[in-house]
Amino acid sequence: MASITPRVGSKVDWTKFTKENFISAIKESRSKEGERVEDFKFNKNRIRILSDCKEVKESSDGILYWMCRDCRVQDNWAMLFAQRLARKNKIPLFVCYFTKNGSELVPTRRHNNFLINGLKEVAEECSRLNIKFHLINGDPCKSLVDIVIRNNIGSVICELNPLRKPKKWQQTVKGMLPNDVSLVQVDAHNIVPVWITSSKQELAARTIRPKINRNLEEYLTGFPMVSKHEYAGELNLNNMEYSFEDAIKSFESEKDVDLPEIKWAKPSGTTAGIEMLHLFLTTRLKNYATTSGDPSKDNLSRMSSWVNFGQLSAQRIALEVENFKNSYKESVERYLEELIVRRELSDNYCFYNENYDNIEGADKWARTTLDIHRKDKREYIYTKEQFAQAKTHDEIWNAAQVQVINEGRMHGYIRMYWCKKILEWTKSPEEAIEIGLHLNDTFALDGNNPNGFVGVMWSICGVHDHGWTERPIFGKIRFMVFWSMRKKFDADAFCEQYGRRIDNATAPKAKKQSVSNIKQTYLNKKQSTKSHSESDNEEKVQEKKSRPRRNKNETSRLQPKKKTKLK
Repeated sequence: MASITPRVGSKVDWTKFTKENFISAIKESRSKEGERVEDFKFNKNRIRILSDCKEVKESSDGILYWMCRDCRVQDNWAMLFAQRLARKNKIPLFVCYFTKNGSELVPTRRHNNFLINGLKEVAEECSRLNIKFHLINGDPCKSLVDIVIRNNIGSVICELNPLRKPKKWQQTVKGMLPNDVSLVQVDAHNIVPVWITSSKQELAARTIRPKINRNLEEYLTGFPMVSKHEYAGELNLNNMEYSFEDAIKSFESEKDVDLPEIKWAKPSGTTAGIEMLHLFLTTRLKNYATTSGDPSKDNLSRMSSWVNFGQLSAQRIALEVENFKNSYKESVERYLEELIVRRELSDNYCFYNENYDNIEGADKWARTTLDIHRKDKREYIYTKEQFAQAKTHDEIWNAAQVQVINEGRMHGYIRMYWCKKILEWTKSPEEAIEIGLHLNDTFALDGNNPNGFVGVMWSICGVHDHGWTERPIFGKIRFMVFWSMRKKFDADAFCEQYGRRIDNATAPKAKKQSVSNIKQTYLNKKQSTKSHSESDNEEKVQEKKSRPRRNKNETSRLQPKKKTKLK
């Protein structure tokens, strides 16, 4: 199953657990599962046939894998199924990635560079395996169908992506394909296919967790090899092919902003992702359970960018991390909860809820409480531009924004606070959602995906959460406060790392409160609430005392009768 072989007893032999040995062991694990995909029992529940046509077109000249979300060759169920189908029909396998109309998924030049450099590695590996890879400068619908018709393609394999635009692309292609060409969808992103886990939108992690766990034995398996393909062919692309250099140089997007290149995640691609996985296993996993929630320590996996761009399989990560359960049980369990349950909960939400990016996607209780408090007075109001430039009065918020601008990533705990404050400092929940998604998608390398949408919706609309103590602006949405954050971690160290920035010039003329005053106001409210609660309790005690006493011989209807002891 998983790949770690250099062990001494039940512990890892760290002297042999080098990066080179790790990569070699992963390749060996694939060979053991199957040198060819035909040697492996492929679980057909991972696929759905979207078209009316259910078979590969007779006398066709190739299978086309439409790559979009899962940009890797190995550890990819979509690629494995496409090769299996091509081998069964003894025809070539072609892989195409379409670059046009993708600004929602790749909004900035920084995102595009990470994607294209990863696709270079895909093209190189495909070439070694006698599989033709093509970067297409064309629309993912019209251009794809044109290639299918022009080259007598027998079937198109696509990936599951629960977001609105990719789903629309697939529906459009389904309607445009010839009647004798099938369109097959493979969930290559989730460990348990989203349609297998649940047939509905799940309420929270606690409801989806048992559904995922009972399927892991069947679906959390190793991967067979994508091996050298025996059948070669050429596509007539009618001058639609794009060079990687042109794809980088001529990138255009209405959402693009000038951002620094990422240094900690360079280069991109599957190999770099596996090297980051090795670094996580050898340096950060051990203390993950105790330190991953502390932004000042930054003890995270740092693999979300590679998973987001499909350059690294979450299933591969799970297999490797699971090997350390005997050594770091608590850390492994915590990480796998986030990687599997929380991540696949996000796909479930976007797959079954069309309003995953607006307030209509929230539960009724959340919409109601936000509506009741939408006219509450805001002490601070900021524009989208002020947020983007980290020009607020809050140094923790500003440090978080500087981090995501410079590094394309943000600590998960900080990201919750960062997003909740957008609700507090904007005119309405609708504006908060729009700005939160804009900032997350523009600056974070792991934005533009279900995790990002759910993160914003959880923070602002209480998605996958429940009601809390009611307060201004937030209503019953979970609240996070500045001074409480300082008690959770070393906020000074975090702010120093990204430069202390407080922009008082952007604050409104209303009287500003110090941190101590804000804390005291909060405690006064809390004490007031407590006093009311104590008064209510006293009334209940007095009422209870005034009730007539029950006769000792009288048995309550709700009180269970004593059981007779058996001698």
